[in-house]
Amino acid sequence: MSKDWLPAALNGGHRYRDRVQAAAASVVGYYAERYAHSDPSVWMERLAAGEIWCNGEQLRADGALFAGDQLIWHRPPWEEAAVPVLSQRAVVFDDGDLLVLNKPSGLPVLPAGGFLEHTLLSQLRPWAPEARPVHRLGRFTSGLLVCARRRATRANLSARLRESTAEASVSRGCRKVYRALTAALPAAWGLGETRPITTPIGRRPHPLLGELWCVALADDDGALPSRSALTLLERRPEGCLVEVEIATGRPHQIRIHTAAIGSPLLGDPLYLPGGAARPEVLPGAGGYQLHAHRLRLEPEGLQLEAPLPSGLLEGQQP
Repeated sequence: MSKDWLPAALNGGHRYRDRVQAAAASVVGYYAERYAHSDPSVWMERLAAGEIWCNGEQLRADGALFAGDQLIWHRPPWEEAAVPVLSQRAVVFDDGDLLVLNKPSGLPVLPAGGFLEHTLLSQLRPWAPEARPVHRLGRFTSGLLVCARRRATRANLSARLRESTAEASVSRGCRKVYRALTAALPAAWGLGETRPITTPIGRRPHPLLGELWCVALADDDGALPSRSALTLLERRPEGCLVEVEIATGRPHQIRIHTAAIGSPLLGDPLYLPGGAARPEVLPGAGGYQLHAHRLRLEPEGLQLEAPLPSGLLEGQQP
């Protein structure tokens, strides 16, 4: 294993705490609905193993739950996959408060999806302990990630991002430009041509997660307006090199929008042409190239750029 990678390792386990909001017929039923990634038989095994406690008492048998019950699932240690090391060489900008990093592909930002300790947040602690991410990038998305040390700065930036992404028509307080490889675009799409993508994004049922962000259904009242602008930079034998500017910041927006127009990110195992998701795949699965390349923050006037991976440079096909 390269010194630039943290090897796979067991973590220390984790306690998942929940407060029951409404009475439930059974502990197993509650957890199977609350954490839909595991079916009832798995939760029954965890219950029998003594991993679940209710109101300070270890449970061994299933039973009813009541509103206000305090549950704890003591998840035993599990192995986390190897991830890239985040070194101080990744710093793009640091003014003592705002910290912008060039995140490597393959590194989760926050605990989720099987990762607890092998995260960017954990790797920040030894040399920037006060810094916290202001937004997220997917595990396999590389490039610019904004963090802040002061709580007030984080709150301000988060609020501005929320305001600027609330509606597709709102002028953003920041400009974010990505580069990616997609499946072939239509022949009529000219080099250098920019076209808008305005497909709404919403939650749809998923057998492993309960719900997943995808192209919204026509009758979806919870659909979020979403807007991207895609520019064709280069045609390649395997697909197209593109630049994407997002005017909204929906979950998996670029992955969903490129799939919606029939040209998903090359190697994306999740989203199918049209924007639906494969039912057997999780969002954290990788294989695609997506890079947060440029960022402009207003009113600070801050303009930043993260170097491109070789496969995303024009005229330098791998």
